[in-house]
Amino acid sequence: MKRFLVLLAAAASAAQAADYAMGADLSFLKQAEDRGTVFKEDNAGKPGLEIFRNHGYNWIRLRLFHTPTQLPNNLEYTIALAQAARKLGFQFLLDYHYSDTWADPAKQFIPKAWEGMSHAQMVDAVFTYTRDTTAAFREAGVLPDMVQIGNEITNGMLWPDAKLPQYWDNFADFLKAGIAGVEAGKGSLPRPRIMIHIDKGGNWAATKAFFDRLATYHVQFDVIGQSYYPWWHGSINDLRENLIHTIREYHKDVIVVEAAYNWTPGNYRNKPAPFPETPEGQKEFWEEVNRTVQAAPDGRGIGVFWWEPAVGGGRGGRGFFDKDGNVLPVITVFDKFTRH
Repeated sequence: MKRFLVLLAAAASAAQAADYAMGADLSFLKQAEDRGTVFKEDNAGKPGLEIFRNHGYNWIRLRLFHTPTQLPNNLEYTIALAQAARKLGFQFLLDYHYSDTWADPAKQFIPKAWEGMSHAQMVDAVFTYTRDTTAAFREAGVLPDMVQIGNEITNGMLWPDAKLPQYWDNFADFLKAGIAGVEAGKGSLPRPRIMIHIDKGGNWAATKAFFDRLATYHVQFDVIGQSYYPWWHGSINDLRENLIHTIREYHKDVIVVEAAYNWTPGNYRNKPAPFPETPEGQKEFWEEVNRTVQAAPDGRGIGVFWWEPAVGGGRGGRGFFDKDGNVLPVITVFDKFTRH
Protein backbone atom coordinates (compact mmCIF):
# COMPACT_ATOMS: atom_id res chain seq x y z
CA MET A 1 0.00 0.00 0.00
CA LYS A 2 2.83 2.37 0.88
CA ARG A 3 4.53 1.69 -2.49
CA PHE A 4 1.22 2.36 -4.26
CA LEU A 5 0.89 5.74 -2.51
CA VAL A 6 4.46 6.64 -3.45
CA LEU A 7 3.76 5.77 -7.09
CA LEU A 8 0.52 7.74 -6.96
CA ALA A 9 2.32 10.78 -5.58
CA ALA A 10 5.00 10.47 -8.24
CA ALA A 11 2.36 10.28 -10.96
CA ALA A 12 0.58 13.32 -9.56
CA SER A 13 3.87 15.19 -9.42
CA ALA A 14 4.63 14.27 -13.04
CA ALA A 15 1.18 15.37 -14.15
CA GLN A 16 1.61 18.68 -12.36
CA ALA A 17 5.04 19.20 -13.94
CA ALA A 18 3.50 18.62 -17.36
CA ASP A 19 0.90 21.34 -16.85
CA TYR A 20 3.07 24.10 -18.29
CA ALA A 21 6.21 23.68 -20.38
CA MET A 22 9.03 26.09 -19.70
CA GLY A 23 11.17 24.82 -22.50
CA ALA A 24 14.16 25.29 -24.74
CA ASP A 25 15.31 23.68 -27.96
CA LEU A 26 18.81 22.64 -26.92
CA SER A 27 19.64 20.51 -29.96
CA PHE A 28 23.12 22.04 -30.39
CA LEU A 29 24.05 22.03 -26.69
CA LYS A 30 25.91 18.71 -26.65
CA GLN A 31 27.84 19.56 -29.79
CA ALA A 32 28.86 22.93 -28.34
CA GLU A 33 30.10 21.37 -25.11
CA ASP A 34 31.80 18.50 -26.92
CA ARG A 35 33.72 21.12 -28.91
CA GLY A 36 34.85 22.87 -25.76
CA THR A 37 32.26 25.60 -25.24
CA VAL A 38 31.93 26.40 -21.55
CA PHE A 39 28.62 27.89 -20.50
CA LYS A 40 28.91 30.15 -17.49
CA GLU A 41 26.86 31.87 -14.85
CA ASP A 42 28.58 34.74 -13.03
CA ASN A 43 31.84 33.69 -14.73
CA ALA A 44 31.63 30.18 -13.25
CA GLY A 45 31.47 27.34 -15.77
CA LYS A 46 28.53 24.95 -15.40
CA PRO A 47 26.98 22.21 -17.54
CA GLY A 48 24.52 23.92 -19.85
CA LEU A 49 21.58 21.69 -18.92
CA GLU A 50 22.11 22.51 -15.24
CA ILE A 51 21.96 26.26 -15.90
CA PHE A 52 18.56 25.86 -17.54
CA ARG A 53 17.26 23.44 -14.92
CA ASN A 54 18.37 25.73 -12.10
CA HIS A 55 16.21 28.49 -13.57
CA GLY A 56 12.99 26.55 -13.85
CA TYR A 57 13.23 25.03 -17.32
CA ASN A 58 11.44 21.69 -17.29
CA TRP A 59 11.21 20.66 -20.97
CA ILE A 60 13.84 20.08 -23.63
CA ARG A 61 13.07 20.00 -27.35
CA LEU A 62 15.41 18.05 -29.62
CA ARG A 63 15.30 17.76 -33.39
CA LEU A 64 16.05 14.54 -35.23
CA PHE A 65 17.40 14.35 -38.78
CA HIS A 66 17.30 11.09 -40.74
CA THR A 67 20.93 10.80 -41.91
CA PRO A 68 22.62 14.16 -41.37
CA THR A 69 25.98 14.78 -42.99
CA GLN A 70 26.73 18.33 -41.80
CA LEU A 71 24.86 18.52 -38.48
CA PRO A 72 25.06 16.39 -35.32
CA ASN A 73 21.38 15.61 -34.82
CA ASN A 74 21.25 11.91 -35.66
CA LEU A 75 19.60 9.23 -33.56
CA GLU A 76 22.63 8.33 -31.40
CA TYR A 77 23.42 11.98 -30.60
CA THR A 78 19.80 12.82 -29.81
CA ILE A 79 19.33 9.83 -27.53
CA ALA A 80 22.48 10.77 -25.57
CA LEU A 81 21.29 14.35 -25.08
CA ALA A 82 17.79 13.18 -24.13
CA GLN A 83 19.28 10.83 -21.53
CA ALA A 84 21.35 13.62 -19.99
CA ALA A 85 18.28 15.85 -19.83
CA ARG A 86 16.02 13.15 -18.38
CA LYS A 87 18.53 12.53 -15.56
CA LEU A 88 17.96 16.15 -14.52
CA GLY A 89 14.19 15.77 -14.62
CA PHE A 90 13.45 17.37 -17.99
CA GLN A 91 10.50 16.25 -20.05
CA PHE A 92 11.25 15.68 -23.70
CA LEU A 93 9.67 16.90 -26.94
CA LEU A 94 11.02 15.14 -30.05
CA ASP A 95 10.98 17.13 -33.31
CA TYR A 96 10.97 14.90 -36.40
CA HIS A 97 12.23 16.84 -39.43
CA TYR A 98 11.87 13.86 -41.82
CA SER A 99 14.91 15.14 -43.67
CA ASP A 100 18.70 14.89 -43.55
CA THR A 101 18.86 18.63 -42.84
CA TRP A 102 16.70 21.61 -41.87
CA ALA A 103 13.01 21.39 -42.74
CA ASP A 104 10.96 24.59 -42.57
CA PRO A 105 8.38 26.51 -44.65
CA ALA A 106 10.97 27.29 -47.34
CA LYS A 107 12.36 23.75 -47.70
CA GLN A 108 11.33 20.20 -46.92
CA PHE A 109 13.96 17.95 -48.47
CA ILE A 110 13.30 14.22 -48.80
CA PRO A 111 15.94 12.12 -47.01
CA LYS A 112 18.47 10.74 -49.46
CA ALA A 113 17.52 7.22 -48.40
CA TRP A 114 13.97 7.81 -49.64
CA GLU A 115 14.72 9.44 -52.97
CA GLY A 116 13.03 7.76 -55.92
CA MET A 117 10.34 6.10 -53.83
CA SER A 118 6.69 6.05 -54.89
CA HIS A 119 4.19 7.77 -52.61
CA ALA A 120 3.07 4.45 -51.15
CA GLN A 121 6.67 3.41 -50.50
CA MET A 122 7.40 6.71 -48.78
CA VAL A 123 4.30 6.43 -46.59
CA ASP A 124 5.61 3.04 -45.47
CA ALA A 125 9.08 4.54 -44.93
CA VAL A 126 7.66 7.30 -42.72
CA PHE A 127 5.82 4.71 -40.63
CA THR A 128 8.77 2.32 -40.33
CA TYR A 129 11.33 5.03 -39.57
CA THR A 130 9.09 6.67 -36.95
CA ARG A 131 8.27 3.31 -35.36
CA ASP A 132 11.89 2.21 -35.19
CA THR A 133 13.29 5.48 -33.87
CA THR A 134 10.49 5.81 -31.31
CA ALA A 135 11.31 2.28 -30.17
CA ALA A 136 15.00 3.20 -29.93
CA PHE A 137 14.21 6.11 -27.62
CA ARG A 138 11.94 3.86 -25.56
CA GLU A 139 14.60 1.15 -25.26
CA ALA A 140 17.12 3.79 -24.19
CA GLY A 141 14.77 4.88 -21.38
CA VAL A 142 13.81 8.20 -22.97
CA LEU A 143 10.50 7.71 -24.77
CA PRO A 144 9.49 11.29 -25.63
CA ASP A 145 6.67 12.88 -23.67
CA MET A 146 5.55 14.65 -26.84
CA VAL A 147 6.35 14.21 -30.54
CA GLN A 148 5.90 16.63 -33.40
CA ILE A 149 5.32 15.06 -36.80
CA GLY A 150 7.35 17.36 -39.03
CA ASN A 151 8.81 20.80 -38.45
CA GLU A 152 6.98 24.02 -39.45
CA ILE A 153 4.82 22.09 -41.92
CA THR A 154 2.61 25.00 -43.03
CA ASN A 155 3.65 24.29 -46.63
CA GLY A 156 3.67 20.53 -46.30
CA MET A 157 6.55 18.09 -45.98
CA LEU A 158 8.67 15.70 -48.04
CA TRP A 159 8.56 17.86 -51.15
CA PRO A 160 7.46 17.60 -53.86
CA ASP A 161 5.29 14.62 -52.91
CA ALA A 162 3.37 16.41 -50.13
CA LYS A 163 3.91 20.06 -50.94
CA LEU A 164 0.96 22.27 -50.05
CA PRO A 165 -1.46 23.47 -51.22
CA GLN A 166 -1.25 21.04 -54.14
CA TYR A 167 -1.01 17.66 -52.38
CA TRP A 168 -3.10 17.64 -49.22
CA ASP A 169 -4.06 13.98 -49.62
CA ASN A 170 -0.40 12.92 -49.67
CA PHE A 171 0.39 15.24 -46.76
CA ALA A 172 -2.34 13.69 -44.61
CA ASP A 173 -1.05 10.22 -45.47
CA PHE A 174 2.38 11.15 -44.11
CA LEU A 175 1.00 12.67 -40.91
CA LYS A 176 -1.10 9.58 -40.23
CA ALA A 177 1.87 7.31 -40.97
CA GLY A 178 4.07 9.23 -38.56
CA ILE A 179 1.45 9.17 -35.80
CA ALA A 180 0.90 5.44 -36.34
CA GLY A 181 4.66 4.94 -36.13
CA VAL A 182 4.80 6.62 -32.73
CA GLU A 183 1.95 4.39 -31.57
CA ALA A 184 3.69 1.27 -32.85
CA GLY A 185 7.06 2.21 -31.36
CA LYS A 186 5.97 3.13 -27.86
CA GLY A 187 5.50 -0.46 -26.74
CA SER A 188 3.32 -0.80 -23.66
CA LEU A 189 4.06 2.74 -22.46
CA PRO A 190 1.54 5.60 -22.80
CA ARG A 191 1.60 7.21 -26.24
CA PRO A 192 3.45 10.54 -26.36
CA ARG A 193 1.23 13.50 -27.06
CA ILE A 194 1.24 14.43 -30.76
CA MET A 195 1.94 17.98 -31.94
CA ILE A 196 1.27 19.55 -35.33
CA HIS A 197 3.68 22.49 -35.75
CA ILE A 198 3.22 25.43 -38.12
CA ASP A 199 4.84 28.86 -38.35
CA LYS A 200 1.93 31.32 -38.12
CA GLY A 201 2.14 32.56 -34.54
CA GLY A 202 0.59 35.95 -35.25
CA ASN A 203 -1.62 35.03 -38.20
CA TRP A 204 -5.08 33.72 -37.33
CA ALA A 205 -6.34 33.65 -40.93
CA ALA A 206 -3.47 31.40 -42.06
CA THR A 207 -3.75 29.25 -38.94
CA LYS A 208 -7.46 28.75 -39.52
CA ALA A 209 -7.00 27.93 -43.20
CA PHE A 210 -4.45 25.24 -42.35
CA PHE A 211 -6.28 23.56 -39.47
CA ASP A 212 -9.70 23.78 -41.11
CA ARG A 213 -8.33 21.84 -44.07
CA LEU A 214 -6.45 19.41 -41.84
CA ALA A 215 -9.67 18.69 -39.92
CA THR A 216 -11.27 17.28 -43.07
CA TYR A 217 -8.70 14.44 -43.00
CA HIS A 218 -9.44 13.42 -39.39
CA VAL A 219 -5.78 13.40 -38.35
CA GLN A 220 -5.66 12.55 -34.65
CA PHE A 221 -3.38 14.91 -32.73
CA ASP A 222 -3.28 16.63 -29.35
CA VAL A 223 -1.36 19.91 -29.46
CA ILE A 224 -1.02 22.82 -31.89
CA GLY A 225 2.54 24.16 -32.03
CA GLN A 226 3.33 27.64 -33.35
CA SER A 227 6.54 29.44 -34.20
CA TYR A 228 6.62 33.09 -33.18
CA TYR A 229 9.42 35.40 -34.28
CA PRO A 230 7.95 38.92 -34.29
CA TRP A 231 9.92 40.19 -37.31
CA TRP A 232 8.22 37.44 -39.36
CA HIS A 233 5.05 36.61 -37.47
CA GLY A 234 3.50 39.82 -36.18
CA SER A 235 3.07 41.69 -32.93
CA ILE A 236 2.49 40.34 -29.45
CA ASN A 237 -1.13 41.40 -29.87
CA ASP A 238 -1.33 39.38 -33.09
CA LEU A 239 -0.05 36.37 -31.15
CA ARG A 240 -2.58 36.95 -28.38
CA GLU A 241 -5.49 37.16 -30.83
CA ASN A 242 -4.36 34.04 -32.66
CA LEU A 243 -4.12 32.02 -29.46
CA ILE A 244 -7.59 33.10 -28.38
CA HIS A 245 -9.19 32.25 -31.73
CA THR A 246 -7.28 28.98 -32.12
CA ILE A 247 -8.30 27.65 -28.73
CA ARG A 248 -11.93 28.67 -29.11
CA GLU A 249 -12.14 27.20 -32.61
CA TYR A 250 -10.31 23.87 -32.16
CA HIS A 251 -10.38 23.18 -28.40
CA LYS A 252 -6.74 22.07 -28.48
CA ASP A 253 -3.80 22.86 -26.25
CA VAL A 254 -1.36 25.32 -27.84
CA ILE A 255 2.40 25.77 -27.34
CA VAL A 256 4.61 28.49 -28.74
CA VAL A 257 7.21 25.88 -29.59
CA GLU A 258 9.72 28.25 -31.20
CA ALA A 259 10.42 31.83 -30.24
CA ALA A 260 13.54 33.98 -29.97
CA TYR A 261 14.74 37.56 -29.82
CA ASN A 262 18.09 39.29 -30.15
CA TRP A 263 20.13 40.62 -27.26
CA THR A 264 22.29 42.56 -29.69
CA PRO A 265 21.12 44.49 -32.78
CA GLY A 266 20.04 42.12 -35.54
CA ASN A 267 16.52 42.10 -36.95
CA TYR A 268 15.58 45.70 -36.17
CA ARG A 269 18.49 47.71 -37.47
CA ASN A 270 16.34 49.52 -40.04
CA LYS A 271 12.91 49.65 -38.43
CA PRO A 272 11.43 50.30 -34.99
CA ALA A 273 11.67 47.33 -32.63
CA PRO A 274 8.87 46.09 -30.35
CA PHE A 275 11.50 45.56 -27.64
CA PRO A 276 15.06 46.90 -27.47
CA GLU A 277 17.59 44.51 -28.95
CA THR A 278 19.53 44.46 -25.72
CA PRO A 279 19.92 41.90 -22.93
CA GLU A 280 17.08 43.55 -20.98
CA GLY A 281 14.92 43.85 -24.09
CA GLN A 282 15.40 40.16 -24.84
CA LYS A 283 14.26 39.33 -21.31
CA GLU A 284 11.24 41.64 -21.65
CA PHE A 285 10.25 39.90 -24.91
CA TRP A 286 10.37 36.46 -23.28
CA GLU A 287 8.37 37.67 -20.30
CA GLU A 288 5.70 39.06 -22.61
CA VAL A 289 5.48 35.91 -24.76
CA ASN A 290 5.18 33.78 -21.63
CA ARG A 291 2.55 36.08 -20.14
CA THR A 292 0.55 35.94 -23.36
CA VAL A 293 0.57 32.15 -23.51
CA GLN A 294 -0.25 31.77 -19.82
CA ALA A 295 -3.23 34.10 -20.28
CA ALA A 296 -4.69 32.09 -23.20
CA PRO A 297 -8.29 30.88 -22.69
CA ASP A 298 -9.24 27.81 -20.68
CA GLY A 299 -5.69 27.14 -19.53
CA ARG A 300 -4.91 25.76 -22.99
CA GLY A 301 -1.76 27.79 -23.50
CA ILE A 302 0.47 25.07 -22.09
CA GLY A 303 4.02 26.19 -22.76
CA VAL A 304 6.75 28.13 -24.49
CA PHE A 305 10.10 27.02 -26.00
CA TRP A 306 13.04 29.22 -26.91
CA TRP A 307 14.75 28.17 -30.09
CA GLU A 308 18.45 27.38 -29.64
CA PRO A 309 19.47 29.46 -26.60
CA ALA A 310 22.70 27.47 -26.16
CA VAL A 311 24.50 27.88 -29.44
CA GLY A 312 27.80 28.77 -27.77
CA GLY A 313 29.22 32.02 -26.46
CA GLY A 314 29.09 34.77 -29.06
CA ARG A 315 27.48 32.60 -31.77
CA GLY A 316 24.33 34.41 -32.77
CA GLY A 317 22.57 37.25 -31.03
CA ARG A 318 19.44 35.22 -30.26
CA GLY A 319 21.11 32.91 -27.76
CA PHE A 320 21.16 33.16 -23.98
CA PHE A 321 24.92 33.64 -23.62
CA ASP A 322 27.16 36.63 -24.25
CA LYS A 323 30.47 36.62 -26.12
CA ASP A 324 32.27 35.46 -22.97
CA GLY A 325 29.87 32.56 -22.44
CA ASN A 326 28.04 34.12 -19.49
CA VAL A 327 24.31 33.60 -19.33
CA LEU A 328 22.18 36.71 -19.94
CA PRO A 329 19.32 38.16 -17.83
CA VAL A 330 16.72 36.31 -19.94
CA ILE A 331 17.58 33.10 -18.04
CA THR A 332 15.74 34.45 -14.97
CA VAL A 333 12.26 34.78 -16.53
CA PHE A 334 10.90 31.58 -14.96
CA ASP A 335 12.57 32.06 -11.58
CA LYS A 336 9.51 33.77 -10.12
CA PHE A 337 7.24 30.91 -11.22
CA THR A 338 9.38 28.08 -9.90
CA ARG A 339 11.22 29.30 -6.82
CA HIS A 340 9.66 29.30 -3.37
